[in-house]
This record gives sequence, structure tokens and C-alpha cells, in this order.
Amino acid sequence: MPHTEPLISRALLTGPSSGLVELSRDWTENPPAPQFKPARAVTSFTRLPPAEFSLESGYFVENGNLTFVFDPGHYPWTEPSDPEIFLAGDFNHWNPAGDGGRWKLRADLIEGRAVLTATHPAAAFGRERFQFKFVNSAGRWLAPPDSAPNAVRNDGWNSNLEVNPRQTGRHRFAFATAEPFDLAENNRLLWPNGGDHESVFLIPGDFFYGMTTDKKQGAEARDRQTTFRLFAPRAVSVEVRLFQAGGEADGEERVSLRRMPDGCWEGRVSGNRHGWHYWYFVDGPDNASTHFRPEFPIADPYALAVEGPAGPAIVVDDRLPPAPPKKRFTPPLPETLVIVELHTRDVLARSPLALGADERLGFRGLARWARESDYLSSLGANAVELLPVQEFDNPRREDYHWGYMPVNYFSPESGYASDPGGGGQIEEFADVVRAFHERGTAVILDVVYNHVGNPNNLLLIDKQYYFDLDARGGLMNWSGCGNDLRCGAAMVKRLIIDSLLRWVRVFDVDGFRFDLAELLGVETLKEIETALRAEKPGIILIAEPWSFRGHVGRQLRFTGYSSWNDGFRNFLPEFVNGRGAPETVRHFMTGSPGNYAAGPYQSLNYTESHDDRTWVDLITENPGHNGMDATPRDAARTRLMAAFLFASAGVPMIAAGQDFLRSKGGLSNTYLRGDVNALDYERLELHADTHRYFAGWIRFRLSEAGCLLRPGGRTTNTFWQFVFAEPSPAFAVIYNADGSTAGGRLLLAINPGDAPAVLPLGEVANRQWEKLADENRFFDSPDTDAAPEPTLHLPPLGLGFWSSAENAG
Repeated sequence: MPHTEPLISRALLTGPSSGLVELSRDWTENPPAPQFKPARAVTSFTRLPPAEFSLESGYFVENGNLTFVFDPGHYPWTEPSDPEIFLAGDFNHWNPAGDGGRWKLRADLIEGRAVLTATHPAAAFGRERFQFKFVNSAGRWLAPPDSAPNAVRNDGWNSNLEVNPRQTGRHRFAFATAEPFDLAENNRLLWPNGGDHESVFLIPGDFFYGMTTDKKQGAEARDRQTTFRLFAPRAVSVEVRLFQAGGEADGEERVSLRRMPDGCWEGRVSGNRHGWHYWYFVDGPDNASTHFRPEFPIADPYALAVEGPAGPAIVVDDRLPPAPPKKRFTPPLPETLVIVELHTRDVLARSPLALGADERLGFRGLARWARESDYLSSLGANAVELLPVQEFDNPRREDYHWGYMPVNYFSPESGYASDPGGGGQIEEFADVVRAFHERGTAVILDVVYNHVGNPNNLLLIDKQYYFDLDARGGLMNWSGCGNDLRCGAAMVKRLIIDSLLRWVRVFDVDGFRFDLAELLGVETLKEIETALRAEKPGIILIAEPWSFRGHVGRQLRFTGYSSWNDGFRNFLPEFVNGRGAPETVRHFMTGSPGNYAAGPYQSLNYTESHDDRTWVDLITENPGHNGMDATPRDAARTRLMAAFLFASAGVPMIAAGQDFLRSKGGLSNTYLRGDVNALDYERLELHADTHRYFAGWIRFRLSEAGCLLRPGGRTTNTFWQFVFAEPSPAFAVIYNADGSTAGGRLLLAINPGDAPAVLPLGEVANRQWEKLADENRFFDSPDTDAAPEPTLHLPPLGLGFWSSAENAG
């Protein structure tokens, strides 16, 4: 009687002429040879070892035993020095602790790979499906790999692995064919099933992501011809349609591109078409791993300028201005960086500068602000981190957006340009960078390479090659933005690196902050660093080291990246409210050593960014997290935070306006609210004392005397000496306590509590100290008559900061 149940779970190509087929149940009898459409001669067909299945699925069954397998290669955010790994599921109430270590995984080898395993009698788990997950001894749940065929997505962001008793590892077979498969065809595998043949698409496997070309991509305009190239490895046709700016559709030229053996499509037209506009139209096979729409216009992902987020792309002769600067700007060393994060329109919308309405929308206004505003010079920061300025998906020029939905990685944002159709955004952004460099300020760009916005041009070029998919062909969404770019694919890495190099070579950008960098992968991040440091050795590299999937802060310890320190961000609101444990204070003040950073400057310390509530809204005494009318205690706690931030080892960053208690009225996710996010410069006058306090700390930190606040290398623990007086939350710290560095000593004491505090300084006080600051102000000149006593008394929300030129004993 014919089977009605589908027999094939999936079929993958593991190479140009090889692959595997997974059945929906174990197959114990001799398997029939599969057939293919288009036809291919089968040269081999063999059963795969059950244990090999476990490297993807996390389990296999053999000889009556169920073995759970943790392959570190599928969990890139783990490393051998991680805490112990345990197995959790319904069978142990998702709580593997205790029970004599029964659920602990132990070192093993499977198919030559170093893994961790736990083996139990299969009968103990019954014959029903059940879910499981791996968790480490620190309580961190480890998200299953996207490619796992048995991954099950539950509510929210949670996903588990599922054991199917019908698939124990004896349901997988490998095949090889005499001829390679053409990836541009709808290749199908056919398997006998009840007198008929079941048919499924053959989906390319990991080998597919290694496909690459070394040909220059995009539109290359030269004197006698313009060449168009697009990497689309499974397309069956690619057409470019080009027209002059403002031209009619009936005046367009259409050119069919030719497919090259490496998956790149190429075509030429006569003449230098600089300034012309163009689209691509791409067609290809139709299956779960593709999304070809031959009628949909595609803006070239390598276009150096686009007229708008939906296109069209603009042909740019890359030999024309702006030419790379004759002398490149040298960014500050990591130990001297002080960063201000800002959004182009936030600083312009209500700026007191006499800007025109058009200037307040973008790059021309930002260049003037960089040259004419005294905000940055008053504050003293030496670097700005601009929220995304790569082309993003705001529908209209006047629409406000943070910019975290990119649609092109080469073009400066058209909505910030006065003449986007003419490619004016290129020169206008170049002038922004020049303007900041003229005042000695480095320019760091916030870049988003983990996902793309709409229209999703890469999806229309090749869904599977450019995006992470689940086992069923659906888009993964660990970014929370609808898709995850497949950053490990060869041409995706090249797209990322090529675009970053252009921002450095043409615009002289000084650094990048990588949004949700975990999704790029540690190896890709390392390749990025290698390429960028070869171009600009002092490049500043910053990672937001997490995503909804995991955290790679520890894996970046021995690279040149600084990582946004979310632990620091979360701790400071607790600390200024008197809830700081001594060891936590010590950890964050000394640069988050160990688990987070190998050196102090791998920790980027901050307490406010564009995202979520502002600092003052978070800590205000007012109801509803509304810090608009900040209380005196709100301001006092902000000053204590500033002292802690700028006195900690690491790279400090503040958000523009944080120094004058910028408030969003308690609102959190304001990525479309330009009216809320705009800086209110009147608060700069209202809270001038707090602004001056921030500026005083920055000025001292960057001074020669402040070198002890920014120790270099891998400073030993004896450099700092801490004094605590529990249960009081107050503490004191002596810098250069071991005398290992020239420059005397510094002493900082902070009491974030509501009651007076007493700190036993002892012999530390027996030095020639001069006071530099208290909880209200940084002194214009040191106070030599305010030396600390051996028993130091601090008022509530109090602070003292002293220096001593003595360096001996």
C-alpha cells in the first residue's frame, strides 16, 4: 500500500557532485539508489555513521544508548576554557544541577572532532519526542546552531534541540554523481515511496558559501566603456537597465550580462557613464532557498551612491573627487580616546547655530556644526561616533531614523545629502570628516553588517548565499530585525571588507563600531581587522559583542577590538544608588579584566547610548523615569557616575547631551522620534555645572597628570589599591599604589550612599596630597590645604579626588 507520509526530510549538496539525503525515519533495509532531475548518474550511495548525525543535531542512538553531543565548532561564542557544560530538558526539569553530576558532559572524540558527550540508556527517555539544550555551569543557556535540522523555535527568542526517536542517525545517506550539479537549475532528488517517487529540492550546503570571485564588483566607469559586474551564483539571467538622471523609461538602455564560471555576471556598455542611473533585474530557480523576483528592480549592492533607499544606483567614476587625503588623520591611541556618540540630526535640529532648514537635515549642516559649534571643544572629547550614515531605509528624506536598517554599504545616506540624485552625498560626507579632523576629532562610524533593511536587494540576488537560513529555508532573526546576513560566506565577507576599505581610503574615516558584532562571527571580525590595519594601522575598532544568540566579548580579548561593556552600563545605575558590591567596583574600575578583556582598552565603558532610556531618565527620582526636570540628587548621582566612568581603565564613551542631563521624558525606544531625540541646548545652560564637571574629568584624564587613569598594557592588580568599609557602599582607590609607573599617585574616594561614610586610609594619607575635585566641581587649581585624613569622612553622595607627586614608598 502506498506511503502517504513524506519520507524525505531534506536533501543537501555537500559539493558540486556530492550530497546527502535525510529521511523522516530510520531506514534499516538496503536503500534504493536515488534519482535526480535533471538526470545525473549515481556513482555511490552509502549509509552515513549515526555518530556523524550528532555533530549537527546534538544526539544519536546506537546499541540502545542515547548519546548527547556538544560540538564547540557549532557554538562559536564558546571556548575550551568555558565553564562546564551540562544537559538540560524535561527529563531533569531543565535543572541539571546536582544529581551527582549525572548530566555533566565529558570530553570525547567523534569522527575525529573534539566534543563533549553524555550517554544514557535510550529506554529511559521513552519513545516520544522531547526537547533539550546545553547550559554551562554559570547558568548561560547555549542557543542551538541555526543549521541544526532538529532546532525548534519556541516563544520569543528561545530555541531548543529536539530528539526524534524515529531519527536516531540511521536515516542519513551520502551520494555522489558522475557530473556536477548546475546550481542555477531546480535540482531535485527523487526517492521511491509507495510505488511512486517523492521529490525534494537539492539545497546547496556549506561548500556553496565558499564560492567567490576576484573580479571587481559594481559599476566600473572608465574612459571608453563602463563595466557592470554582479555576483549571483544561482541566477539564470541578469540584466542591467541604465538611463541618464531624470531620463524617461523609454530612453533606457538594456544590457544582458554574461555568466562567468565563478558565479559573477559581467557586461559592458560604451563610454564613461559617470552620473548615469541603473538597476539590475535578476532571475533564477524557484525553491525554498531562493527569492528571485525578475520583475523587481535591484539597486547594486556595490553602488558607490544611490538616489534613495530603493535606488536607483548611480554610476560613479571612482577616479574622480573626493580624492583620498594627501596626509591621513592619525586617530588617538586607545588609551587617550574619549568618545561622544551622536546622531546627525539630533545635534542639528535645535542647534543655536544659524543653520538653514535643509542644513539641519544632513551632512552640510553637520560639517558646519563640526566647525562652528563649541560643544565638543568645551567638552574636550577627541572622537565622535556617528550613528549609521550608510544608506538606510527611511522612505522620505525628511523622515527621521536612527539608521540601523542599511540597504547599501558603500553610499553615504542619500537623505542627508542636498543633491542625492547627483551623487552629492559623497563630497558632502567627505567634508564632514574633514571638518572634524580640522579640530582634531576622530570620526568613528556605527556600521550595521548583521542584517539589512528594505528593499532587501541581497535577498533578491541570492537568499541562501547572503542570509542565514534555518533548516526549512526560513530567514534566521537573531538580530531582531527580520534577517541575519551570512557573514561567513566568502563574498559577504568581501562585501563587508570592500565597503569598509572605501570608507577609510576615500573619506579617511578613523574607525568603526560594529552593531551586533556577534552575528558577524569572530573569524570574520579578525579578517576585518587584518584588512583595515593594513590600510590604516591606528584604526579604531569597536564591537557591540552580543546579539539575541550569544556574546563574543571573551573571544575578542586577544584582538584589537574594544567591546561595548554592557556589564559596566548595567552596574553604574546600581552603584550610584548605593548598591555596589566591592568586587564589582574593583572589576569595572580596573578595566573588566579576565572574562571580558585581556587589556584595559578592550573594555569600552559607557552608561548611555542612543538605545533605551537616557542616563538621567534611568536613575531619576521622578516617577515614570522622566528626568526632564532632574532633581539635585539626580545631578549629584550623574556627577558620581562621570567620575567613576572617566576614572576607570578602558575607553570612556558618553552620549551627546548626557553631560547636560539629556532626557527623553522617560521614553525608551525612540528610533523614529527625532522630536524627542533632538538635543535641547538650553539644558546646557541649565546644567552647566554638570557639563563643566564632565569636561573637567575629560581634561584631566587626557592630561599628562592623568596618565595614571589610563594605564597601558596588561597592568597588574597591585597597580590599584582599594579600600572598602562594608556595609557602606563607599570606597577609595589609590592609583599606582605599587609605584610601578612614573607620575606619582592618585586617590579617588566615592560615597554613593545616603548616609555619611568613613574610609580607613591609614598610611595612605601620610603623603603630600593636593585635592583636585569634589562631588560638585573640578577645581581650577589644586587645593593643597584639603589633604585626606587617615580616617576619611565622606558625606552622602560625596567624592574626593587627590594627586600626589610622591612616587616612592
